[in-house]
Amino acid sequence: MTSHPIKTAYIEANGLAFEVDMCGDGRKFALLLHGFPENKFSWRYQLPLLAELGYTAWAPNLRGYGGTTRPQGVEAYRMEHLTADVAALIDAARARGIDGPTTLIAHDWGGAIAWSFVLSGARPLERFIVMNLPHPTLFLKALKTWAQIKRSWYVFFFQIPWLPEKIFTMRNAEAVAQAFRGMAVDKSRFPDSVLDQYRKSALLPGAMTAMINYYRAAFRNQAASEALQNPPLLETPTLMIWGEEDAALGRELTYGTDALVKDFTIRYLPQVSHWVQQEAPEAVNAMIGAWIEGRPVPQAGLRGQILLGEGGDS
Repeated sequence: MTSHPIKTAYIEANGLAFEVDMCGDGRKFALLLHGFPENKFSWRYQLPLLAELGYTAWAPNLRGYGGTTRPQGVEAYRMEHLTADVAALIDAARARGIDGPTTLIAHDWGGAIAWSFVLSGARPLERFIVMNLPHPTLFLKALKTWAQIKRSWYVFFFQIPWLPEKIFTMRNAEAVAQAFRGMAVDKSRFPDSVLDQYRKSALLPGAMTAMINYYRAAFRNQAASEALQNPPLLETPTLMIWGEEDAALGRELTYGTDALVKDFTIRYLPQVSHWVQQEAPEAVNAMIGAWIEGRPVPQAGLRGQILLGEGGDS
C-alpha cells in the first residue's frame, strides 16, 4: 500500500476549533468519529486505508477532547450540538473543495452521534460504517432490561458530580489506560506507547469533565431518546462491524438491525473486544475496503483473522 502520511490541522466548524487528523487528497470525503475515552488517534490504522481508496479522510477530536474547543457545562454536550458538529465538519470539507460523496465512519460514542445524524438526514451520505454501537432503537429497547442495565452501570456512575473525574484522572489516568488494556482480548495491541496517548488526552485541563458530560447530557435528555424509538427506515447503505467480546454491549444488540436499515451488512469478529478497529485493524480494514469497493465482505475467524473467500450479503 502506498504510504499516506497523517497530518494534524485545526478546522473551524460550528463555532468551535476542531483538532483533526487528516490523510489523503481524494475528492471523496470520509469523516471518522471516535468514542470514549478515545480520541482521533484511535483511527490511525484506518486513515491511510481510506486515503488509498481515494478519500480525503478526517478524524477530529470531538468537542471537549484533546486540542478541540472545550465548551463549559453539561448542556453543551447534548446530542443536537454533537450532530450539528458533524454537519458543520462536512460543510467545512465542502468549503475546501472536497466535493465528492461523504462516508461517515464511527465507533462507540461516535457511533451514537453518527446514528442520530444519519437518521436525521441532515446531510446526504453515500455510506455509513459503524462499529460496536447498535441502532438506537434496539439500544433503547435493551436499556429497559436488567441485563443491559447491569452492563451499562457506568452510565449511572457518571451522573455523580466530580467523583468520576477524580477516579479517572488519579495515578496518571490509570483508569483510562485500564479501560483499554483491561477490556482488550489481545492486550499486545495496547502497549504503553498507545495508552499514553489516551492518558495525556484525559489529563488535559477540563478534558475528563467534558468527556463525561456526554453521558450526563444524554441521561438528562430523555426527549431525544424517545424520538429515536420509532425512526424512519434508514436508506443509507450501512456496514456494521462488531467485536464479540464487548464487555458493555452484547452481540444480541445487533439482532433486528436488518429490519431498520434497507441495505445492511454485518460482520462479527470473534475474540475481539469493544476496541475493534484498534485491536483487529487488519480484519477491519479488509472489511471496509471490500465493502467500499463492492467486493464480497470477508468474514473473520478467531482473534479477527480473515477467512479468505468467505463473503456474503449480510
